[in-house]
Parts: sequence; C-alpha cells; structure tokens
Amino acid sequence: MLEVGLKHQTIMKVSEGNTAEFIGSGDMAVLATPAMVALMENAAMLAVATKIEPSETTVGSMISTTHLKPSKVGAHVLAEAELTAIEGRKLTFKVRAYDGETLIGEGDHVRFVVNREKFLAKL
Repeated sequence: MLEVGLKHQTIMKVSEGNTAEFIGSGDMAVLATPAMVALMENAAMLAVATKIEPSETTVGSMISTTHLKPSKVGAHVLAEAELTAIEGRKLTFKVRAYDGETLIGEGDHVRFVVNREKFLAKL
C-alpha cells in the first residue's frame, strides 16, 4: 500500500558513458545533468515499486531540479527519493543527489501510477 514517507536510494558510479560530454548536454567529462535526473527518477520509481500491483508501474511526468555541483568520473553519486504526497494516482517526491556528503542536486518529481497494458495500448 502506498503511503507518504516511502523512500529509496540509488547509487551510480560516474563513468565516461554518463558524462555531459558523452551525452551531449555539455562539453566536459563530468556527470551530466540528464544522468543525475535519471538517477533521481529511478530512486522514485523504486521507492514505490513493491507497493503497487504487479500490473502497474509509475511513469514520470514532471521533474524540477537543480544541479549544484559537478561530479568527476569515478565518483559515486547517490540519489534519494521520498514520497511526500499522494493524490489518487499522482505521486509527488522530494529528490536529492549527493556526491559523498555533498548535496549536488535537489528538487521535486511527479509520477503517476498507470496500468502497464493500458498505457502501452495508447502508443
């Protein structure tokens, strides 16, 4: 059952494949903002994954975040998500990312619970 306060943390090692230079969102070999955002979304998805029906999943619909500091190749970045509000199928999360003890990004993320089959049938 979904309840406010559900949390999850996801860790990623910064590699050449998730740098701004590789992804194309910048031209330096540091963690790309889109990679940090994806890590935050992953943490939010996993925070609720075991609390919904097997026929359901969540899809991201909005994220508003800052990227405060760079992370070098080889760094381990941790993203955490906490479910802060439930409005029907709409789930709101507070998301943060850390490089060690340093906060490198934070924001708000909205996901919706959807039926997998019905969602894919709309494509």
